[in-house]
Amino acid sequence: MRKDAGSDSVARQLQQLILESENVELFLEAFASHTATILAPEVKTHCGITLKRNDRATTVASSSVAATELDEVQYGYGDGPCLTAIRTGKTAVVQDARTDPRWPDYLDAIKDRGFYSVLGVPLMTGRDGGAAVNLYAEEPGVFSAGIVGRVEEYAAEAASTLELALQLAAHKDAAANLQAAMESRTNIDIAVGIIIAQNRCTQEEAIQILRRASSHQNVKLRVLAEQLVQSVATAPATTHFTN
Repeated sequence: MRKDAGSDSVARQLQQLILESENVELFLEAFASHTATILAPEVKTHCGITLKRNDRATTVASSSVAATELDEVQYGYGDGPCLTAIRTGKTAVVQDARTDPRWPDYLDAIKDRGFYSVLGVPLMTGRDGGAAVNLYAEEPGVFSAGIVGRVEEYAAEAASTLELALQLAAHKDAAANLQAAMESRTNIDIAVGIIIAQNRCTQEEAIQILRRASSHQNVKLRVLAEQLVQSVATAPATTHFTN
């Protein structure tokens, strides 16, 4: 897709959202709120971001309580514009819930909530699921071909940014897990040293003593080691690991 000045601006705006958000959850909330405003003032919309994994769909962020509730209605019926967009990788539009013959039970339910236009645009698709933007409007016929094109272009730009945010979150989680593992290993090594000093035994014997105490007390080895270290030190052990 050819990028123009407008799409470059979208990319910059979304990248700025990543920089300003402390975690991926806050980024997704900001992303949903931002998406709900892209058609303003022409169209007032509510936005939900759906993530589907292993046949289970969930709203990971929304611009309003109404958007979340409307998403949940769709999941309850098991099909609709958003789920269709994820499944097929193609945009699904409901111009008027009163006359669209697809998903009759679902559309009856959203009509009862005062919404008549729905737009589902895929963000990411894959074998085990995907993600989509859901836009809801209270007026019928608001998602014209031109507006749908604008949302699709926006979603195409947003997809790469969303993928980047998820990768950064995964990297941060991996770093946190690595740090926790290293700190756990540090405490175990120090605990073994304490037992050697207290019992005048070998390293292997100290490890066996620690393991037996862990089993006897029904406490995880790393937890018991941390308790032992803290009982003889003024502060918890630290590592040289930094992000």
